[in-house]
Amino acid sequence: MTQAKAAVFEQLQHSLIVSCQAEEGFPLNKPEHLTAIAQTAVIGGASAIRASIPVNIRAMKQVLQVPIIGIYKKDYPGFDVRITPTLVEVEAIVQAGSDIIALDATFRPRPDGKGFADLFQNIRDRFDVPIMADISTFEEGVHAAELGVDLVGTTLSGYTATSKKQPGPDIELIRRLATAVDLPVIAEGRISSPEDVRAALAAGAYAVVVGSMITRPHLITQYFLTGLLPE
Repeated sequence: MTQAKAAVFEQLQHSLIVSCQAEEGFPLNKPEHLTAIAQTAVIGGASAIRASIPVNIRAMKQVLQVPIIGIYKKDYPGFDVRITPTLVEVEAIVQAGSDIIALDATFRPRPDGKGFADLFQNIRDRFDVPIMADISTFEEGVHAAELGVDLVGTTLSGYTATSKKQPGPDIELIRRLATAVDLPVIAEGRISSPEDVRAALAAGAYAVVVGSMITRPHLITQYFLTGLLPE
């Protein structure tokens, strides 16, 4: 591991990463708005930011001093893989300044017709950037680790046909991966409270990603509105 990679990983250890993204059509879905949210999250103590698409990553890179985990969500008709699905998206977020790139590392078919192993090797051959594998199952996580990725994230657990649907974070998957693989396991997905953060870290997570409950006001509002419902 290079000195630069080691410094980034040291910054992430036992920390909170904030995912700053917004859906299409929402008022916050502009680079300047998402950058302001990211800056505010860093003021609050976030160690890193997870951001999507080159224009947002580039804007954040200009003002943030913390690592950016870059992704590129893109839909290809007929395919479920949408987090940095091909080398085209990888190249775009690397050029935008991502300190780490994250991509779908599930076993699902990819729009370029290649498996994750092929894409991973192409990235390694072309770019000197840490790779985070977003997985949904234990088997996918182990496979990504065996290939040589730098980090494994539980991002897609509960969002694929082969993973268990549950209301909260997949603590058991975090625990199994942390025991089985010799690389950082990043807890991500449905983490909505400090208790969830503590549980993920206790299970062996290297760091924890929180998104919607920090950066999506409409979902936060809906969450608190449940307090108006009769018990």
